[in-house]
Amino acid sequence: MPEFTDVDNSYNLWLLLHQVTDIIFYAREQELKEHDLPGMQAEVLFAIKAIGDKATPAEIARWLFRRPHSVSGILDRMDKAGLVRKSKDLDRKNLVRISLTEKGEKAFTQALKRASIHKIISALNDDQKKQLQSLLDILRSKGLKELGLNTRKVPYPKFKAS
Repeated sequence: MPEFTDVDNSYNLWLLLHQVTDIIFYAREQELKEHDLPGMQAEVLFAIKAIGDKATPAEIARWLFRRPHSVSGILDRMDKAGLVRKSKDLDRKNLVRISLTEKGEKAFTQALKRASIHKIISALNDDQKKQLQSLLDILRSKGLKELGLNTRKVPYPKFKAS
């Protein structure tokens, strides 16, 4: 068996990280299926709630670290499903504000049930969770720097359930 270089180890670590992210995401998708809510739409609901009345497609895209056109497509589908409302900003007519409808609020409440995430993450003790968060913060900062992005301009994804 050939020896791995540091580059190979870094790539394998990235593959593992990607795989774990996908596994948790798919577990979450299965959980949300009973509410007919795709995982990405649940993420958008959380972003809208976190941003509040300043939610715009561009700000949601920044918060989720997604391309604006992808978020616009998701918002279009959510608008058609009656989950969000798009409205023109009163001060800046070319700006669209996004808010949750009553149906969107109900979907958000359902999305608060995150048993799949808790079950999987519970494999770590509190110290391991803190260590993982610290390590991910380091990788996030380095990645943003590599992309030439200011860490203060890319929102730190934290959601607090109220």
